[in-house]
Amino acid sequence: MESVLLPTLTKKEEIDRIINNTIDKVLVLRFGRTSDENCLLLDDILEKSARDVSKFATVALVDVDSDQVQVYVNYFDITLFPSTVFFFNAHHMKLDSGTADHTKWVGKFHEKQDFIDVVEVIFRGAMKGKMIVHCPLPPERIPKFQLLYKDV
Repeated sequence: MESVLLPTLTKKEEIDRIINNTIDKVLVLRFGRTSDENCLLLDDILEKSARDVSKFATVALVDVDSDQVQVYVNYFDITLFPSTVFFFNAHHMKLDSGTADHTKWVGKFHEKQDFIDVVEVIFRGAMKGKMIVHCPLPPERIPKFQLLYKDV
């Protein structure tokens, strides 16, 4: 089942275009599969939140099964789904959520307000020129994953 409200990107050029053309807003890219239950749960939260964050964020889905987006999947080391990456004015925004990986949010958000709070903190930090912001959610609301790094 594909999202009705959120655009689904399947080509590198589409991702390049949305990253470069999203100005003065946070760009939220959800990397995942439409066949994955956790991705569908996150997509539901993203769809319900899209209108609430529309003044300061744009949300899009990236289909990781498309051969044409693998350069981004590899670059951001997307191995767990869903993974959410944030940008502001074509700059990759990082989120310190107390996990080893600050480059993306791995997993789903517990509820709509959690997502809104994270995007708002990223927006406020980006407007102040910050490239990394501290996650506003309490530790129990942050998904925990054991990250394994290759050749370390």
